[in-house]
Amino acid sequence: MKTKAVRLYGKNDLRLEEFELPALQNDQILARITSDSLCMSSYKASMQGPDHKRVPNDVADNPIIIGHEFCGEILEVGSKWQSQFKAGDKFAIQPALNYKGSLEAPGYSYKHIGGDATYIIIPNEVMEMGCLLPYNGDAYFYGSLAEPMSCIVGAFHAMYHTTNGSYVHKMGIIEGGKMAILAGVGPMGLGAIDYAIHAPLRPSFLVVTDIDDARLARAEQLYSVEEAAKNGVKLVYLNTAKVEDADKALMELSGGTGYDDVFVFAPVRPVVEQGDRILGRDGCLNFFAGPTNPEFKAEFNFYNVHYGSTHIVGTSGGNTDDMKESIAMMETGKLNPAAMITHVGGIDAVIEATLNLPKIPGGKKLVYTNINMPLTAIADFAELGKNDKFFADLAEIVKKHNGLWNAEAEKYLLAAKA
Repeated sequence: MKTKAVRLYGKNDLRLEEFELPALQNDQILARITSDSLCMSSYKASMQGPDHKRVPNDVADNPIIIGHEFCGEILEVGSKWQSQFKAGDKFAIQPALNYKGSLEAPGYSYKHIGGDATYIIIPNEVMEMGCLLPYNGDAYFYGSLAEPMSCIVGAFHAMYHTTNGSYVHKMGIIEGGKMAILAGVGPMGLGAIDYAIHAPLRPSFLVVTDIDDARLARAEQLYSVEEAAKNGVKLVYLNTAKVEDADKALMELSGGTGYDDVFVFAPVRPVVEQGDRILGRDGCLNFFAGPTNPEFKAEFNFYNVHYGSTHIVGTSGGNTDDMKESIAMMETGKLNPAAMITHVGGIDAVIEATLNLPKIPGGKKLVYTNINMPLTAIADFAELGKNDKFFADLAEIVKKHNGLWNAEAEKYLLAAKA
């Protein structure tokens, strides 16, 4: 079977190509990709090429398919896996396989599996590691968002705190505690707000900061103070650029004691150091944002580490259980990460979008790999619709859903572009 895919050959060298997939082996699965959410990690891999830890050294001769936030449908199952999977099943994939200790992962390391393709062959190790995950949601794009949401779920689970009178650490955020999400209204920050107010373990107080009023207003529209209160969370949005002393304002909001759990969603030294300064006793800071600079550094107050038991953790990605949790919460309607998505396009938009991700404003860029469509901001649908019925219809659909991408819009798009 032929597939069309975006393949990485080296630094800044992505190519959209059509080629023949090899014959299916009895321990493999053939699948059709429907959607892939573009990730900054793909940008980093594209910039670094073989210097990236997950990209093979021989990528120039054996190119890999990029994209790791994908969702699709199983077409054919090799004999080894027919008792567990069948044609017609929808799936998502946990790319962090950790197979025999290897860093190899779909979207970074494989010739025949990656999210930015029409058809793929899923290798045996994905199933062996339990990383081919059933997905029963009503829209494929939610399956594509399961991986980024799992990163958030994993970050919350990775927080840790001491147990009074012992050195045994308790994992997870402080239930009913005070939480700060700094630089928190980007796409991943929005997902963190959603999870913080809807997860089984929630803070009682949550402050979300940024320095952009428009972004903060959109976040508050999507995740309102009232919605948080229904779930037992007092939610405050704060523009730290508009207060004379942001540290003082944040500490006053905490009641003067500081925060149990602080998440930093921007790889910016002043933000990291602010997170350190507002930690309360036994407070845990999660440096969530992955920097592109391997020499990135920030100061941390070690007096407080010693006398105030403050500590830090960094998380990169979620594990399979985190992804299962995110899928289950989306399938039951407890999470709606559609707020992350600001742009939609087809497979022909992947190369330019991936290589320019940091320069493109907004949140997640969602592509449907079996269609062609320029990368288009959802906010531009109405204007484009003045001269194009397709975008006019999409604009009306998203308007009905609070301006968010949704299952109805996906079905319309796929039918119109078929």
